[in-house]
Amino acid sequence: MEIRRATTVAEHLYDGPPRPEWAERFLAAPGHLMLIAYAEDGFPAGLVSGIEMLHPDKGSEMCLYELSVDEGHRRRGIGRALTEALAAVARERGCYDMWVGVDTDNVPALATYRSAGAADDGVFAMLTWEFEAKGR
Repeated sequence: MEIRRATTVAEHLYDGPPRPEWAERFLAAPGHLMLIAYAEDGFPAGLVSGIEMLHPDKGSEMCLYELSVDEGHRRRGIGRALTEALAAVARERGCYDMWVGVDTDNVPALATYRSAGAADDGVFAMLTWEFEAKGR
C-alpha cells in the first residue's frame, strides 16, 4: 500500500458523486488535505481528508473530516494507516492536536481511530445549521 496526497478524486470512495468544481476547490484550498491509499495493484482503496483550522489563541489543529475505505479493502489496516498519515502531516504542520467527530454507535470507526492512537474526549453534542447550498 502507498499513501499519497490526492491530486484528483476517487469517486467510488465518496458518499455520492463528487462535483468537479467542489473537488478542485477543496484540493486547492490552503489547509485542506486529502490523502489516498493505493493498493498494490494501484487501486485507490481509501481516502482521508483533513482541514487545518487556525485559532488566534490556540494555534492550529487538524480536523479529520472524512475517512473512507473501499468495502472490498476493509479490515486490512488501511483506515488506521490513513489516520496515522494525516496525524503525521498535522504534526509536521505544527498542529497541537487532531480531532474527529464520530457517531457513538459507529463501532468500526471508533475502533479504527482508537487503534491509531485516539482517545475518547467525552460525550458532546454536535449542532448544525443547514443552509440551502447552490448547485445541490
